[in-house]
Amino acid sequence: MAIRPRTVTAFVLGAALALGAPALQRVVGFGVPAAVAQRDARPAGPSNKSTVLAMDDERIKLAEIEQRQVGPASIARRLTVPGTIVPDAGRVAHVAVKLSGTVAELRKNIGDDVAKDEVLAVVESREVADAKSEYLAAGLSNELQQDLTARDKSLWDGRAVPEQQYIKSRNAAAQTVMRFGIARQKLLALGVREDEIAALPQAPDASLRSQNVRAPISGRVAERKVELGTAVGRDNLETELFVIVDLGRVWIDLSVSSADLPAVREGQAVNVETRGRPEAGTAKIVFVSPLLDKDTRTARVVAAIDNADGRWRPGSFVTAAIAIEEHAAPVVAPFTAVQSVRGRKAVFVRTKDGFEKRDVVLGQRDGHSVEIVSGLAAGETIAVSNTFSLKAELSKPGEED
Repeated sequence: MAIRPRTVTAFVLGAALALGAPALQRVVGFGVPAAVAQRDARPAGPSNKSTVLAMDDERIKLAEIEQRQVGPASIARRLTVPGTIVPDAGRVAHVAVKLSGTVAELRKNIGDDVAKDEVLAVVESREVADAKSEYLAAGLSNELQQDLTARDKSLWDGRAVPEQQYIKSRNAAAQTVMRFGIARQKLLALGVREDEIAALPQAPDASLRSQNVRAPISGRVAERKVELGTAVGRDNLETELFVIVDLGRVWIDLSVSSADLPAVREGQAVNVETRGRPEAGTAKIVFVSPLLDKDTRTARVVAAIDNADGRWRPGSFVTAAIAIEEHAAPVVAPFTAVQSVRGRKAVFVRTKDGFEKRDVVLGQRDGHSVEIVSGLAAGETIAVSNTFSLKAELSKPGEED
């Protein structure tokens, strides 16, 4: 039986369609668009993975993921300069003696904490013994003369003595008062306190040669310059016994170039960081020098910072970021919350089921914080620590891969 040409053509076309477009092109010679050919030749890729990571509270706790609610805050443009921690000049006291003597007692040593007016040492001095004796003698002489003057006045009132005798007695009383006052001022000049002077008439004789050396401020003994038996005082002898430093507040010495100086002024906030320490502190500029160093062409700038916990040690080098311009940002997040996922910045937002990856647009960075321009709303809670583990979990292939 003869086979018709139309039947053969239909058979060939059916077979080619069953084999696919490339076969059709080879068999029949029909043109197939290049895009279709490439699509058919490209292997199928993995399906888009969900951006929600299912995690309950227990898993979040085990992963040590810290969460924080974001909101508005101030973002500043900062000038970064190096600095050095130094003691506050108003909180350093050099304890010296004002008389000649010998160190008889040392009640405080280097590193000890001291309170204001606490006795640090005791000095024995002939000079202070003479001054105390002179004061006591002047006091007794004054009391006696005041009694005599009172008696002469009563006698003169009764016309029992002439007026000349009363006037003479009154002049003598005025002189004893003056000598008594001079003796008291001498003791004050030697460092004897008011309460110690008042207690002298009842004090034992052995204490007359002793002089207490007290702390003028509260703080810590940074230096002790004498030993027991050391001669101190005048005639080229050591007069300074201790150096006390109050480190409850310290200064940060900064060097700012002349080009940046116009943007720096007193009262500006300064973020302070120390190498090797994750935490930072906030200082305040208290002094901007009007003079420039002739060699470096920089000006000295001083910032004060609280140091109640003692973490800012004098002599440490720090990095200070001076806030030059500030603006209020609607949404600010810790920079540790931001991760790069598939070439885009993202954060992980807490949901009822876990965390959702949210693409965000970043604005200006300020230290450890960054402005979120879009992608996140104030009041939302995000992961701010160990976010890399969330990124790694998101990058794992799905079960179908």
